[in-house]
Amino acid sequence: MIYFRNYLLVFFVIKPSFVKQWYSLVFVLLFLCSHKGVTQKSISKKENKVERKKARTEEKAEKLALGKFMITPFAAPGYTPELGGLLAIGGLASFKTKSTDTLIQRSSIPFSFAYTSTGAIVANAILSSFWFKDKVRVFGDFWIKDMPDHYWGVGYENGATTPKSDSTTAFNRMWWWINPRILYQVKENYFVGLNIDYNYTQGSKPSYTVANNPHYIQFNDKPMNSGIGLILRYDSRDIPVDAREGVYIDGRATFYNQSFGGDNNYQMYFIDYRQFQTLKRLGSTLAWQAKTRIGVGEIPYGEMSQLGTPFDLRGYTWGQYRDESLFFFLVEYRHTFLKANKTLSKHGAVVWAGAGTIFNWQAVEDNANRWLPNVGLGYRFEVQPRMNLRLDYGFGRESSGFYFNFNQAF
Repeated sequence: MIYFRNYLLVFFVIKPSFVKQWYSLVFVLLFLCSHKGVTQKSISKKENKVERKKARTEEKAEKLALGKFMITPFAAPGYTPELGGLLAIGGLASFKTKSTDTLIQRSSIPFSFAYTSTGAIVANAILSSFWFKDKVRVFGDFWIKDMPDHYWGVGYENGATTPKSDSTTAFNRMWWWINPRILYQVKENYFVGLNIDYNYTQGSKPSYTVANNPHYIQFNDKPMNSGIGLILRYDSRDIPVDAREGVYIDGRATFYNQSFGGDNNYQMYFIDYRQFQTLKRLGSTLAWQAKTRIGVGEIPYGEMSQLGTPFDLRGYTWGQYRDESLFFFLVEYRHTFLKANKTLSKHGAVVWAGAGTIFNWQAVEDNANRWLPNVGLGYRFEVQPRMNLRLDYGFGRESSGFYFNFNQAF
């Protein structure tokens, strides 16, 4: 034992270079082992992430195949010209009304609740549902707004020339809208239906100019409107909420009367034409729309036709341009990007251009109406099959706006 220790001592003294070589070898071996462990751990984490993603995809596919209820929640900031900055929370719910019915599409209900920098509270839900082997379709819009708002008056000139300020246009507006629509398919692509419309608009805290506006004075104490009407529709779209092919023609005549529980008597006639065409490949779609809404009778200021909503001329302030009737047209190109394997990704982009006008039907021959141009671009992200998160930025005349919503604008 003593000799062995001496030998080691002599060895370390006499062969330092040899020892250094052993040190280097040991260090390299330790480094390679540790690096291998880190690499294996990294690969393992990556594999686990891939497996989790694959499991989620398979679970979603199984839910879709079985027609089960699915919900995609969201929370995001936004901005619109009339609401200012906002924080919205909500989601997109989808389901099949009968899981074994292969002739119906998935129904959907995007919904949201928002609080804005102006102190407004806004909530909405939009239903698209399909029943009984697609013999029955039920749609619905449900909105409520309690918000500081602005009222420019009626007609293009008032909207274009009245300065927006606390003393000229400001007031508070309480508005809600319930609009279920029930349609029956009489033959393939042809529908007849019932339009039920209940809405309420009442202002408070008006500025001096608003308080003295004749339309505001006439109708603000008669806020309730109740209407029932007929719908005639042709619809050959492949997927209504994200059409790539087909034609949609919707005609309505709705009669608002005190006998239905409202405060006012008037009529609304409505024609909406849309067409969709796939271009060179799937996911490359050209869409166009022309729409008119004609009002007749004593129409309240809150129910007049208004341009600048998230579903028409995006970029104008909702309510700045209002009159008894409107007409607008839009052309929109929708592009879904491809993955490396040439299949459709979840990401897409749109660009659009169009124009619209508001007018008084009785005075339209005077050619006093003015056109409002509109262009914009947007981003689409598919949160569920053929159901998109929509981010749009639109430009109008001396106006622009950012819109956060679900599904296509039309």
